[in-house]
Amino acid sequence: MDKIAVLVPCYNESKTVKKVVEDFHRELPEAVIYVYDNNSTDGTAEMALEAGAVVRRERLQGKGNVIRRMFREIDAHVYVIVDGDDTYPAEAASEMVRRVLEEQADMVVGDRLSSTYYTENKRPFHNFGNSFVKNCINRFFDTNIQDIMTGYRAFSYSFVKTFPVLSRGFEIETEMSIHAADKHMQVDNVIIEYRDRPEGSISKLNTYSDGFKVLTRILTLYKNYKPFNFFSMLSLVLALLGIGFLIPVIVEYVGTGLVPKFPTLIVCGFVLIAALQSFFAGLVLQSMEQKNKQDFEMRLLEVRERYERRQEE
Repeated sequence: MDKIAVLVPCYNESKTVKKVVEDFHRELPEAVIYVYDNNSTDGTAEMALEAGAVVRRERLQGKGNVIRRMFREIDAHVYVIVDGDDTYPAEAASEMVRRVLEEQADMVVGDRLSSTYYTENKRPFHNFGNSFVKNCINRFFDTNIQDIMTGYRAFSYSFVKTFPVLSRGFEIETEMSIHAADKHMQVDNVIIEYRDRPEGSISKLNTYSDGFKVLTRILTLYKNYKPFNFFSMLSLVLALLGIGFLIPVIVEYVGTGLVPKFPTLIVCGFVLIAALQSFFAGLVLQSMEQKNKQDFEMRLLEVRERYERRQEE
């Protein structure tokens, strides 16, 4: 088991990956640096090998697929994950590692948004998207994570071995943040100095398509993690629609004794039935989610026991 594993997912980062590996070798000399090449065509793997990294490959395209492979294959006391684009300072890594090893943090977030991100980043819609996603998650999941989309984080062994990676692409950072918030894990924020990509290095993140995937993922996870809240809101919307269209029908019936809009009455009845179904579906799913949380706590105990056995070995 490695003491510190630095994980660098890469896709066509030949211009920067060598510097990233060298910087982390300098700041964390006891760490093993793993570069996972995701079908690069520009010699990224060769540059990483030249810099002294352990290079492995993931054939399934997408950052989420790469991180799934990393978390499955590597055992370490603490994990640091960082993008290979040289936008994150290696100097912050030692403090992030210390938070995990000494202060028992499960996830340490490299917080760009509280420092230089808005001035360094040249893509205004990315700035808006980061702030919007952060506010949505902190509000929906009652947490205080300052940078949801950062690619610079440190993790405990328990987090890595109990985190179910479901996303395939850039939504993975959102999924990590929501998982930590929902499972009441200790999350620390370390403010870092962000720098924009060097000239010639191109971002793989598409502002609109990947942004839409992130928002869709937030909605899906909110439904999965907080089903009663989700289905209660759906039930309320359906009930308001049904009652809103039903009131004129009832008023006319009281006044004339007739129901000229009989199809409206039928539709309103079905909508109100759907509202009731949504409400009770939320109750049932919330009970199932509570059971899932209990099972997760037992899973944490099993992972902890396995971790202690690995230490003894």
